[in-house]
Formats: sequence, C-alpha cells, structure tokens
Amino acid sequence: MENNNLHAMRHTAAHVLAAAAERLYPGVKLGVGPVIDNGFFYDIQFPEPIGEDALKLLTKEMYKIIKEGHDMVREEMSIDEAIKFFGDKGQDFKVDLLNDLKTKGTTKLNADELQEVDAEHPDVATVYKTGDFVDLCRGPHVANTKEVGVFKLWKLAGAYWRGKEENAQLQRVYGLCFETKEDLKAYQTMLEEAKKRDHRKLGKELDLFVFSELVGPGLPLWTPKGTMLRNTLDDFVWNLRSDRGYEKVEIPHITKKELYEKSGHWDKFKDDLFKIETREGHIFAMKPMNCPHHTQIFDRKMHSYRDMPQRFANTTMVYRDEQSGELHGLSRVRSITQDDAHVFCRHGQVKEEMLKIWDIIETFYKGCGFPELRVRLSLHDPSAPEKYLGTPEMWKDAEDALRNLVKERGVEAKEEVGEAAFYGPKIDFVTKDSIGREWQVATIQLDMNMPERFDLNCINEDGEEERVVMIHAAIMGAIERFMSNLIEHTAGAFPFWMAPVQIKVVSVSEGFNDFAVEVQGKLQAAGIRVELDITDENVGKKIRTAAKQKIPWTIVVGSKEVEGGDYNVNVFGQEEDVTVPAGELVARAIKESQFPNS
Repeated sequence: MENNNLHAMRHTAAHVLAAAAERLYPGVKLGVGPVIDNGFFYDIQFPEPIGEDALKLLTKEMYKIIKEGHDMVREEMSIDEAIKFFGDKGQDFKVDLLNDLKTKGTTKLNADELQEVDAEHPDVATVYKTGDFVDLCRGPHVANTKEVGVFKLWKLAGAYWRGKEENAQLQRVYGLCFETKEDLKAYQTMLEEAKKRDHRKLGKELDLFVFSELVGPGLPLWTPKGTMLRNTLDDFVWNLRSDRGYEKVEIPHITKKELYEKSGHWDKFKDDLFKIETREGHIFAMKPMNCPHHTQIFDRKMHSYRDMPQRFANTTMVYRDEQSGELHGLSRVRSITQDDAHVFCRHGQVKEEMLKIWDIIETFYKGCGFPELRVRLSLHDPSAPEKYLGTPEMWKDAEDALRNLVKERGVEAKEEVGEAAFYGPKIDFVTKDSIGREWQVATIQLDMNMPERFDLNCINEDGEEERVVMIHAAIMGAIERFMSNLIEHTAGAFPFWMAPVQIKVVSVSEGFNDFAVEVQGKLQAAGIRVELDITDENVGKKIRTAAKQKIPWTIVVGSKEVEGGDYNVNVFGQEEDVTVPAGELVARAIKESQFPNS
C-alpha cells in the first residue's frame, strides 16, 4: 500500500468522518471504516438514509473537527468493558465485532479494521478517542486531526453488514485522501477517465457479457462476441504453452469433500465453498480450485524420471461463495474461469520450468498491451505457522528457490511477508493500465506441500521413489477479472488480433451489396472475423456505427473497389485511412490477425 504516513492520514480521516456523522445525525450506528486504495470509507446506518447532498454537510463538519485539533488518543479496555461501553452507546455493530474478538480471537472482517487478541492480554481491545468521539480500532493514526491531508467525500453506496444480504443495510460513505491538492486533483482526473472506461458500461455497449437476475449475482453470461474474445485470449495462452510441452486435461466441476480435506483446502476455505448434499447423504463441493484434481491425474500411474516434467493445462471454471456486497462486475464474481496449469517435476527441474512460465507471462502481457510487469515475492509469515501447511524447512527451500529465480532473471522483487498461498510461496506479477492503476495479474507458485499430502513421486535413476514438486501457474489468473482490466486498459478498442469483430465491410449503396458479400466471404474463408453492413443507411452513419463498436478496420466498397481499385481501410483510432491494394487485402488481414508472438 502507500507510505505509512498516508495510510495513517486516511485511517484518521475515516474516524473524523464517523465523528462528524455522530454530531450531525444523533443515533447513527457505525460499522467499520477501513483504509482503501486512495482513500477510505465508513459503513454507517443513519436514522434515515442520506443523499449525495449530505456529503457537503459531512465534509463541512469534518473540516471543523480537523480545525479543532484533537489528539488521536489510544486506550485499552477489557473486551467485556468495551462491549458494555459500546452497548450503552447503542453501537450494535461494534458489539458484534467485540463478541467475535472475545469468542474467536479476531473480528474476521476487513483486514484494515481487524483486531487480533494479544496472546499475553487476550481480554484487551484497543480504542481511539478523537475529542468526545470514541471508536474501536487498532490504528495506526496520525497524532492529531490537524495532520489529516487533503480529502474529499466522493460517493455513497449501499452495503450490507458483513456483506451478507440477510444482515442490516448500511450506507458506505467513500472518501479520497492525499497529502497534497495536486495529488488529489490528479486522482480525480484519473477517476473521470476510469468512469468512461468502466468495463460494466463498455461490456454492455460492446455486447460482451450480461448479468441476469434469474441466473444470480456474480454469475456473468457471455455473448457470442464476449465468448470470442475470451476464447481468443485463451488460445493465445495455449499457443504459448503448447510450444513448451504442456498437455490439456479436463476435470469435473464437483468433488467429494474428502479431496479437499486431504489437500488442506477444506479447513482453510470451507466457509467459501458451495456445498452439495447428494440424495445418499454424501457431501460434495463445487470446486473452488483445480490443483487437487490435477494431483489425481498425475497419480494415476507411476512416472519414470524420463517422463518428467508432467505439464497439465486446464481452462475451467471454479466457484466461490463470495458475499453479495463484495461482488463487482467482472472484477469480483462467483463463477471464475482460470487458465490453470500445474507442472509436476523434480527439484532440479524447478528453475527451468519456472523460467518457461515467466517467458509465457511476459510474452502474453506484452502482446495484450501491458509492456511493464513488476514482480513481487509473496512469502509466508513465520510468526503465524498455523496459517500454512508444511515445515519451516520446506518453506525455506521453496522461498530460497524463488529468490534465486528472481536473481537469475535479473529483476528486483519486493518481498511481501504473509502474502503466500497457504501451501507455498509465489511470484506475483503486477502491471499498470493505461491510466496508471496497478493490478495484480499472473502468478507462479511453488508447492512442496501438495505432493507431500498426496504422496506424489516419480521413479529416479536408482529405481527409488522420489518426491516431486508441484508448480502452479495462471497466466490470466481469473479470466473475468483480467478481462475487466483489459477492457478498461484498452477502453474497449481491442487490437486487431483479439477483437471479436476484426473488420466491418460497408457497402456504399444497394448496388454494391453483392460485392460487399463477396469481400466478406473471402475474408471469412481466410479465418478473419467479419461483419457486413448492407443496410439502407447512408455511408457516414454506417462508418459511425462501426466506430462506436470500436471495430479495428472498416472497409467501404463502391465502384472503385468493384473495378479492382485499392481499398481504403478506416483504422479505428487513426485519422488517416490506410490504402491496401486489392490483391493484398486478405494477406494483410491474415498478418494482422496472428498472435503477437507469431
């Protein structure tokens, strides 16, 4: 996240917002107010729902509190005292959190508002006082409200308590917060551009995907154009993988819970799974990940060292019971398509296999228009061994292997303690989109635990069983989330090779319709994705319609083209048309349609 001072400013701004709400709206009930990227929010239940006009009143009161210059005073209470204190104030949501802290040792809510019990003082909760206002919080904060930077209350949204529809409905008040006016203004400019690029808006305009109330939230449906785009991207990944010895496998979408108990996923994720009880009373789960299934494909027979590595690729959906309040377009869904792959190899093959995956990732993202990739090493937290599978020795070996790989690649990688998967460390790749936002995209994970739990071996040169290593690799990761990033990065203007419709052929008038159909047929026969516009509309409107759909090439055919003259190709985003000789049109289109690595 941002620097520590800015984080503390934003956290304090959230408290000031809650204090302002208490002053202006007696009887408000406060949820949580975490720091988020570029600002903060606070979930609040007002006596009556507020509108956008209330943001000005809240802002004015916040500046008043800041000017008063209250110190941010940290105090401790016993959990029972805190429950009575907030209960007497009618703050039911705070009491709910404290009861979790008392019974479970954690609030189990948002990471920025999380309180864990102190092992030496398990009955203590921390609160912060801001003048007369008191809030449950672990900090950190700036020393005084006057140190809060430049902020702006941004928008309102609905939020269910703890993200569950059956719970009380609150209003989420979002705020931006930066150290300088210039930083705030630059971010607001970016927000305006992001609004134009919102993948939910463009997805509808470009007819890529749809959500249905009857199907359910978080379950996108893909149109023919959207499906073409998904498949083209997946084909690009497969093109890169097949060149490096991968083979496709397929697996079912449900499994007995015993598979996930053995892998360790059940204990870790059982609350996030969709569960099915058969009529015979057996418990199955919709698969939330694919790796345990793939272990069973590897384990179908004993492999010789000569057969290693075994590289399995599988693009398939997984399902997670995400909370309704956290769903957001394609960015957060319940049906998630993963371009998953798992490599089973010997220890001495790890570096070469991971470097191959790294090559695939760099080629793919460069081809999709994301030239810069930043690398992050996600490691385990040795102070919390209960969160992870395996021994300290296994983790040391795996993390050292990743450090050596990064060194071999000649890049710098920031180490993030506590960000590893529960079964192994990983290399995460982070990219920037065209308006400066960062997104975590691909990942490579080194796993020595899953082979241990499933007893996965190969026969080595001495005829003995040798424990193998498992590498998890997702290039797009969640295809839905990647596509949300891609749509916003390109503003829906996809490059020719991936565009769902690559060329629109437009006739000048009815007399040229037959020739337009002929041109379309030649291009389609060459594998080009072509649409035809031979409606009665005038040429200008036809061209504008194609431009609204952001189709890469628009070709207008009239008497010149019928007589064998050059084609004038209107290239989306370019002012000048490109002239293509008639005999070269198909070849030029084929060349443009190739994957970027071809």
